[in-house]
Amino acid sequence: MTDRNNAPSSSTPPMVPATLEDDSFAQLRLLRSRRVGVVTYYRMLREYGTARAALEALPEVARAAGVKDYRICPENIVQAELRAAKGAGARLVTHDSVAYPPHLAELDDAPPFLWAIGDIDLLHRPLVSIVGARNASSLGTRMTRALARGLGEAGFTVVSGLARGIDAAAHQAALDTGTIAVQAGGVDVIYPVENTDLAHDIATQGLRLSEQPIGLQPMARHFPSRNRIIAGLARATVVVEAAAKSGSLITARDALDQGRDVLAVPGHPFDARAAGCNMLIRDGATLVRNAADVIELLGPARQEQPVASPLHSPPPSPDRNTASLHIEILSRLGPSPVAEDQLLRDLAVAPAIATPVMVELELNGRILRHAGGLVSRAD
Repeated sequence: MTDRNNAPSSSTPPMVPATLEDDSFAQLRLLRSRRVGVVTYYRMLREYGTARAALEALPEVARAAGVKDYRICPENIVQAELRAAKGAGARLVTHDSVAYPPHLAELDDAPPFLWAIGDIDLLHRPLVSIVGARNASSLGTRMTRALARGLGEAGFTVVSGLARGIDAAAHQAALDTGTIAVQAGGVDVIYPVENTDLAHDIATQGLRLSEQPIGLQPMARHFPSRNRIIAGLARATVVVEAAAKSGSLITARDALDQGRDVLAVPGHPFDARAAGCNMLIRDGATLVRNAADVIELLGPARQEQPVASPLHSPPPSPDRNTASLHIEILSRLGPSPVAEDQLLRDLAVAPAIATPVMVELELNGRILRHAGGLVSRAD
């Protein structure tokens, strides 16, 4: 799928590294700026039309929100990331390109950028995620390998998180038919170290992905973000062994929130590693005995058609906004997330007026945004 230099051998046009003249450079710089998360990134683009315009406006937006001495991400930081990416053989897949995975593009918080090492064409094959326990049992590992092999032979590409246990078994069994590893840190940072050889094999025969900056060491807070991508890429998520409180159940919950199918392999009631799967089945997940059960639910594997995703809609012309609106918004929010559209209806404020105020509050750390259009107070 790739040649010895890690260059794509498929029909997908190669991703060109961003330069100072590219929109991609300005977009990456916007996303890497302080206090700009995925949701704020998309809102700034919608409001200002282009990343360059958003970058110019960002210091003033931050100043209006009470953030002193705000500086956007320096150009040399992005340049260093691009140089590191080139050295790692990574390519940038942007949200508005035809190479971007179509199911992931449907998410409200879809990553604006993905760093990729390997065969990008795999992003447009039918994908199924397999996740599970790190301390997998022998039976769990055997089941995972059988599922991954069966799905691969049926034309599906297996997605997982490159963790030890179930993830590693799924990747290993699907190497010959196609597998995608979604990493919590930078795409060039292999974690855990014990999976180094496997990670190199995936880069050669499959694909490694990450939304994080090149060189970033993974931390605990990065794994839930990775899990949403694992679920978002695929038509369905299969859970093989998961404790009652585990990252695998977070992935399953993400899949459910995204409207995707969730399947689970049952286990013995006395085995703590099966508790999460048994709970999922009790709550309506499809019981899985073999790959045929997954294929029966999804139907035959069909190639996904690449479609360019519009990155943002045309910007409104808001009338920028007032301290009293700050107070009104904060007074109506609490720690529990609420729907933003309902909040605006309650306030009787037009989105064009409220959007810049909400962005200011988020940049100032006063509110938090959540998937599904939800918002809560941060303090």
